[in-house]
Amino acid sequence: MIISALLLAIIFGGGMVAGWQFTLRGAVGQNLQLGSDAAPTISSSNGEDREALREKVVANIRPTVVQINVKSLTGNHVGSGVVIDRRGYIITNNHVVRNGETIQIVFFNGQTVAASLTGTSAADDLAVVHVDPTHLQLSVATLGDSSRLRVGQDVIAIGNPLGITQTVTSGIVSALGRNIATGEDGQILPGTIQTDAPINPGNSGGALVDMHGNLIGIPTLSALNPEYKTPASGVGFAIPSNRVQFIGTQLIVSGKVTRTGRAALEVQAMDLDPVFVRKNNLPVTQGALVINVTPGGAASNAGIKPNDIIVQVEDNQITNVLSLSDAIINDNPGDIIRVRLYRGKQQLAVDVKLGELAPSKT
Repeated sequence: MIISALLLAIIFGGGMVAGWQFTLRGAVGQNLQLGSDAAPTISSSNGEDREALREKVVANIRPTVVQINVKSLTGNHVGSGVVIDRRGYIITNNHVVRNGETIQIVFFNGQTVAASLTGTSAADDLAVVHVDPTHLQLSVATLGDSSRLRVGQDVIAIGNPLGITQTVTSGIVSALGRNIATGEDGQILPGTIQTDAPINPGNSGGALVDMHGNLIGIPTLSALNPEYKTPASGVGFAIPSNRVQFIGTQLIVSGKVTRTGRAALEVQAMDLDPVFVRKNNLPVTQGALVINVTPGGAASNAGIKPNDIIVQVEDNQITNVLSLSDAIINDNPGDIIRVRLYRGKQQLAVDVKLGELAPSKT
């Protein structure tokens, strides 16, 4: 993984809240448009110091932050969420609401209402819950463009760490494009935002905002020091807002993910087995052994066959199945990549137009 010195684990029960107005036209993937009740973008006036600007951003975003109380068979826990639509939709982390029997939302003004689960994406650690907006005055935050983030820019996180409501922390964007193992059955969240804004239990699922007041990420992970099994100070991760938009829209429209937007080679593979190497007198000892190819899929169309051994993707050496997954995790469906492989003792290079990973059936 990107940070080999740290064992990364989900901080359960945490979250923050922000929101934006969806204008849905029935088609997933279209741009979302802000409603009139969305929080306005903040501009810094001449001579305004950082403290004043920070106070303005916090005042703007706090009304969009909610606390999520979840009751499950294993007990009660607290997280955070983001009001994303005036019709009552709230984004949070999947791990915040997972296995919840009842979900309760506490708004900035103290108003408390019951919520229902709209849809989840375990692969993205995202979920959408819904409240009846009839008697609520919902504040909706502005959704930012996470693709425009830059390392070093200031950010603010707002949520309910340890159940302490409406807590504000600040920091910077420490890195971009981090591929993070969540500890959930080897699941990897690709392309996350790394930040040193403190993320504690209760923060995950909430709001990471820039200094214009735009929601640019959903804090979801914090790192653990593997030696002491304690939180690593200043190493947290957030799901980018563009990914939140892509998945959140689908959950609202369909109640599930219908398109992952993630690249796939469309093969089944296994680590190259030493016994197989000796039996077939192969020229390589490491790689990903193709055991099945999806008919009509990306690999099949490029001429890749079962028993081929993939040893390189672009400039990335492939030593096992995990390194094969890592090699394409930041690619997009439709990208063309050069794959080098062995077919018996013959070395080949093929160009593969990547397909799209199918949504999980769970």
